[in-house]
Amino acid sequence: MFITILGTLTPTHNELLCYEALVPAGFPSPALDHQEQKISLDALLDIRAPHTYLVKVSGDSMQGAGIFDGDLLIVSRALEAQPGQIVVACLNGEIFVKRLCKEQGQILLRAENPDYAPRYVLEGEDLHMWGVVTHSIRQHL
Repeated sequence: MFITILGTLTPTHNELLCYEALVPAGFPSPALDHQEQKISLDALLDIRAPHTYLVKVSGDSMQGAGIFDGDLLIVSRALEAQPGQIVVACLNGEIFVKRLCKEQGQILLRAENPDYAPRYVLEGEDLHMWGVVTHSIRQHL
């Protein structure tokens, strides 16, 4: 899976209207059919520039995690990468989107597609964490 770095995000402080359709388990109240509130995508996606940037995904190795070819990922450089998280990592100059794992003291980058073998990080290899994936955005058109 390859990525294209699109750049950092800048908070907009714009608020959008959000309509929630309530689906009660009993008899619906006409007054509760739709509620309007304002939300900020900055707050919803936890955008805190300059530590947040976008990358565009290419490939299918992370499909099991719900990350598909063409998705945009929001990546935070402010978070320290922990095992179990999906990260953007640079290994020996090659950039990956993978799940960071640690097994028996060995660091590995694991795909979320059984067609791809995990990539073990060997002693002496150059591994840099570029950030932790916090959200993914997919266009449905």
